[in-house]
Amino acid sequence: MSETGTTSASNGTAKPGGASTSSSVSVGAQIRHDIITGVHLPGGKLREAALAKQYAVSRIPIREALRSLEAEGLVESRPYSGSMVAPSPTEDAEDLFEIRIVLESATAKRAAKRAAQQSNGEAPDDRWRTIRKEINEILDAGDIVIGQERYEDLAVLNMRFHFAIAELSGSLSFVSLLRQISGKIEWLYSLNVTRRGPQAWPEHRDIIAAIDAGQDANAAEVMARHVRRSRDSYFAMMAALPERTI
Repeated sequence: MSETGTTSASNGTAKPGGASTSSSVSVGAQIRHDIITGVHLPGGKLREAALAKQYAVSRIPIREALRSLEAEGLVESRPYSGSMVAPSPTEDAEDLFEIRIVLESATAKRAAKRAAQQSNGEAPDDRWRTIRKEINEILDAGDIVIGQERYEDLAVLNMRFHFAIAELSGSLSFVSLLRQISGKIEWLYSLNVTRRGPQAWPEHRDIIAAIDAGQDANAAEVMARHVRRSRDSYFAMMAALPERTI
């Protein structure tokens, strides 16, 4: 879904390991944002020295950030050519949406089951309540962004929301799987954000309402429908283009 912060619901969390790790997370988020928003174009060279100067850090965190972004599929490295921005994920779009439908409906279903446990007092979990509070903050922030028509900021919030749902599920596997495709998901979302964003954001409240109600089957279906609508909107946008320039 980072789109993207240092909270549990973000795409990356700084871990112990010294200033280099912290710097690489920070600069990685900046480079990630600049790739997704088109500052760094597909196929463009990502030279360590130039990036270090641009982002005012040493080359070590740049190198670590590029390695992390390569794992997300946003950067490619080739022998003797160095690093470059990966091609836009348009060719992978159909596969990515199908993966999301299966994966994220499962996360919503599991999250709803855990919500039922919370409301029944079966397994009180402070961590669950913390993430649930963060979701409200993310949703409110998205409402403000849409009201101000700052759609370029919505992709990060969208990914944070979907990560938070995965974390509500309590499954490290779900979170890990979503993280692997998060960069490309956010990239696709940003390509269609002005069209789909204002429609999609209110649907997030429907998803969390089903989860809060502990309706696991309904939560799964509401999430699957949400992703299918995003898929359909994306392909409608692509079909309307006079030529594929993205």
